Amino acid sequence: MKIAFIGLGNMGAPMAANLIKAGHDVAGFDVAASPDGITMAASIAHACDGADVAITMLPNGAILRNVGKDVIAALPLDAVFIDCSTVDVDSARAVGADASAAGLGMLDAPVSGGTKGAVDGTLTFMVGGDADAFETTKTLFDIMGQKAVHCGASGAG
Repeated sequence: MKIAFIGLGNMGAPMAANLIKAGHDVAGFDVAASPDGITMAASIAHACDGADVAITMLPNGAILRNVGKDVIAALPLDAVFIDCSTVDVDSARAVGADASAAGLGMLDAPVSGGTKGAVDGTLTFMVGGDADAFETTKTLFDIMGQKAVHCGASGAG
């Protein structure tokens, strides 16, 4: 799968690295970090160009809302947007609604397991959003973690 990974800090970088190790084509973008081993894109739009999936791991809901607009605008129709950030429910639902309106599958998938879990690929994901999008991307969750549970509609993750 071609994956855009936005937010390559302490959690995002090892999650992206695990996807690369599993053979996925990952283009990363971060405003500050440039981790070794990850092909960096010049912008969110470049990272998302032709991507099947975009994954974000961001510090808060306000940043998710801003970055989410760029991700949604850049992803091709029918791609899946997975947000792994731990953010407020209102932000998760707002971005989910915007993504759905744009014809994208959307999942909010906050994680448990910390940086060690991100490095080891043993995170637990609580996933809210479209059930079909969850099934389509389940293999990605299996690479990044030990468990992914679909908890219901957007905002339930």
